[in-house]
Amino acid sequence: MTGSPRILLVDDEPSIREPLAAFLKVEGFVPTPAPDAAEARRLLTGERFDLALVDVMMPGEDGLSLAKHLVAEHDLPVILLTAKTDDIDRIVGLELGADDYVGKPFNPRELTARIKAVLRRAGRASGAEEEAGAELRFDDLVLSPEEMTLTGRGGKAIELTGGEFRLLLVLAERAGRVVSRDDLLELTQNRTAQIFDRSVDNQISRLRRKVERDPGKPSLIKTVRGGGYSMAAKVERR
Repeated sequence: MTGSPRILLVDDEPSIREPLAAFLKVEGFVPTPAPDAAEARRLLTGERFDLALVDVMMPGEDGLSLAKHLVAEHDLPVILLTAKTDDIDRIVGLELGADDYVGKPFNPRELTARIKAVLRRAGRASGAEEEAGAELRFDDLVLSPEEMTLTGRGGKAIELTGGEFRLLLVLAERAGRVVSRDDLLELTQNRTAQIFDRSVDNQISRLRRKVERDPGKPSLIKTVRGGGYSMAAKVERR
């Protein structure tokens, strides 16, 4: 496909639907929110979508019924969202043709990775999305978004926490650009900074100890006074 992937986002909770739509837009998708199945069906009569995110528990027509319709009538890839942990719902959803199943609460970065994976499997990923799944190489390090691994100098694996991995990925994907602390919190933890919040700074310090040649004189992750942080290395995608 060409252009940014168009996502139909169906969830009756505004507190989930609206922030998630905003996040997906930042990540390069074109989200169209719908509060229920009826609105989703209406939108499908006049718009084209590449994937649907569908909440299972909704008033009126539930997400499983809508997912069945999306798969059978529109051949649309579907990822189900639900707060329920019942394996029966998950199995039923997958048997109906859903491509994936994500439980609430979820990390938006993980959901983004799932979306990209489903789009690639369905052959609907744009050139930009295919590129986003490629390995990122910088300063003899290899960061793999697909495997969620970092290979160090000499080919040895470097163990990162989930938060450290997301932080490094955000900076590497935006190499040469300054990313503010607020944006780093939003992109990696889906929350806003509180007064005296130093979680990003502490995480950067730990990350530097793992990836910098000389953590005392960082050359990869630079601090920008009053701005945030920036990946200074040249990043190649392969």
